[in-house]
Amino acid sequence: MGVGGHFWDLLKPYARTEDFDFLRNKRVAVDLSFWIVQHETAIRAHARNPHLRLTFFRTINLFSKFGAYPVFVIDGTPSPLKSQARIARFFRASGLDLSSLPVPEEGVSVERNPAFLKCVRECVELLELLGIPILKAKGEAEGLCAQLNGEGQVDACITADSDAFLFGAHCVVKLIRPNSKEPFECYRISDVEAGLGLKRKHLIAISLLVGNDHDLNGVQGIGLDTALRFVKCFSEDEILTRLSEIGRGEALQFQGGVRSFDDAFRSLHEYSPKKKSPHCSFCGHPGSKRAHLKLACKFCSSSTSEACRQKPVGFNCHCGSCDLERRDKEQKKKANWQTKVCQKISMEQNFPNVEIIEMYLSNNHCDFPADGCPNLSWETPKTELLVDYLSFHQQWEPSYIRQRMLPMLSTIFLREMASNPNKDLLYDQYEFHSIQRLKIRYGHRFFLVKWKKCAPVMDTTIYTVNPKDSELQMETSEHSESADPLNEIDAPQICLDDGCWFLATDENMELVKAAFPEKVDRFLKEKELKEMKSRRKKYSTESGGTPQNSESPKTRNLQLSITEFYRSTKMLSQAKRGKNLAENLEDGIGSSDGKRKWVSPKLSKSARRRLLFG
Repeated sequence: MGVGGHFWDLLKPYARTEDFDFLRNKRVAVDLSFWIVQHETAIRAHARNPHLRLTFFRTINLFSKFGAYPVFVIDGTPSPLKSQARIARFFRASGLDLSSLPVPEEGVSVERNPAFLKCVRECVELLELLGIPILKAKGEAEGLCAQLNGEGQVDACITADSDAFLFGAHCVVKLIRPNSKEPFECYRISDVEAGLGLKRKHLIAISLLVGNDHDLNGVQGIGLDTALRFVKCFSEDEILTRLSEIGRGEALQFQGGVRSFDDAFRSLHEYSPKKKSPHCSFCGHPGSKRAHLKLACKFCSSSTSEACRQKPVGFNCHCGSCDLERRDKEQKKKANWQTKVCQKISMEQNFPNVEIIEMYLSNNHCDFPADGCPNLSWETPKTELLVDYLSFHQQWEPSYIRQRMLPMLSTIFLREMASNPNKDLLYDQYEFHSIQRLKIRYGHRFFLVKWKKCAPVMDTTIYTVNPKDSELQMETSEHSESADPLNEIDAPQICLDDGCWFLATDENMELVKAAFPEKVDRFLKEKELKEMKSRRKKYSTESGGTPQNSESPKTRNLQLSITEFYRSTKMLSQAKRGKNLAENLEDGIGSSDGKRKWVSPKLSKSARRRLLFG
């Protein structure tokens, strides 16, 4: 959730959509709880262990397709502040009466749901087998993600909790749409500051007013628009101090200076603007109507003989007296609005909550080593253990698991070859054979790489899967693809060429070029040569040459009518009738006795009409 009051809608105009390579070769912190909750809600009744399925497919996609280095962060012990908010949220979702809401003991944290903790433990086991680093936060996972981002340990955070900005995050990826040219919906704090004029402490103040994960209610009667307008009245350095003063009812900040709350509220009723100068009721300009009868209005006419002109509908006088009156009214209106907001804030007990402010401003969300740097290292996946783990929990075939893991293994292999070209085989079984072709998908270019098997299969163990579970697996695959395409990965293609079997995977062009520059150059030269031959052949054909097995110029440049290939009986009969008609006409006109010959009654009605009427 994060900040209440539809806070994401406020930030939506400042979102950026980034392309495929946005996270390539970058470190990104992932809030694991966000992924688990998201997919548990989506396909809980349609898949076996959806949290494991989601974590497996999304991690491989993030690592291989987008080229990122993910770091997963899990929640620690929740703060006592969040315990009451979590219970209240459960009561609201269940439709229970909030008056019977239990109050936890002060300073005691309520642990999460045991079923959810079990899902987290299983996902952690899966990620450890994949070789992905995992960090555990002291409290909120998004807090540690934001700290890593703020300190430069990672380049972005993947979370849907908007309070990541309150913890100090610089770049937050909220959504990933893999089947598009720009799959990442990204928010940067610099864009928010430039667009809304709000700094980090301003955002914290808004969360205190409209509600957050630790205080769902906020201040009664204050929404997001009111909170946004109110916090803009103060600078970043003074906003939290002013909220504390207003909460205690000590002082208010107005344009006229600092005044106490009681004096400011009382002065609104005692305020009386200066007396306005008289204006003509006919023309609306300064001066009375009687005075304008004696002397013409200088605003209406240039000569003294002309009378006043009647003021139009909606007329506003712009003299100094009227401008001053309008400014006084605006100031009074603004002061009145500020006072009402301050009055609502002062009615809240223990506002603002100092513990929430300290938690957001804290920079100690994890126990790092003595040097202060987290241990972030990406290891090689433990393939055989991973196959056994997923075969047990998901009831998947080992061949299915290995096939889905191949994109991740190929990415690791290409990275190792680019940095230290000593390893020859992928997964100790496949060698880089060639580049089959250039592939374009969603506007992004890939190399379709062919891997040749050069060693026998190491594992000969046969696994059996229950037919019912297999059917459920297929149904789940179809459902999850329609719900979120990121859950499934592009399976490697199996192709047969010259009696040899190959596996083909989509690989990043720059990564393949760094790992195998000679083969990439050879592929590009062959591709250029083929294109050159194709252009020459096309040019020779257009210039009048007749290549072998080509059609004649007539048939090449002109599309023939279908009647030239298939002559219908109707066309033949019509031609025959026309010939007979011409002969009859010649006989009738050129006869010596000048008499018209009798026309055969077998002619059509239209032909007989033409014969009769010429």
